Amino acid sequence: MPRAKRSVQAAVTIDGFPLIWRLHREQQEFTSDGWKGISIHVRVVEAARRELYLEYPAVLAQKIGLIRTLPPRPTIVAAKVEGHIREAMAAGWKPDSRGKPFFYQVAELPS
Repeated sequence: MPRAKRSVQAAVTIDGFPLIWRLHREQQEFTSDGWKGISIHVRVVEAARRELYLEYPAVLAQKIGLIRTLPPRPTIVAAKVEGHIREAMAAGWKPDSRGKPFFYQVAELPS
């Protein structure tokens, strides 16, 4: 039985932009791509602007004999997510622009 998705979100102001981030996807296994890590969705509070998706690496499941255990859920630290949003802004995400969502691959977990 799959585990329920957590409800994790916070509001933050970075460089004058009021932003809200929330957990978009828990870690899960896809048949074609294998394991995908958690994803965090970031948007500007007031207007419909370009959104950001922070994509984190997957924590692999452990296999003990014939039984595979579910991987542990990483804890999400708001200060780390804020730092990753700043990294995405430095990599080219502009919250005041319009267009397709910006996907940013983060090298470390938000814990």
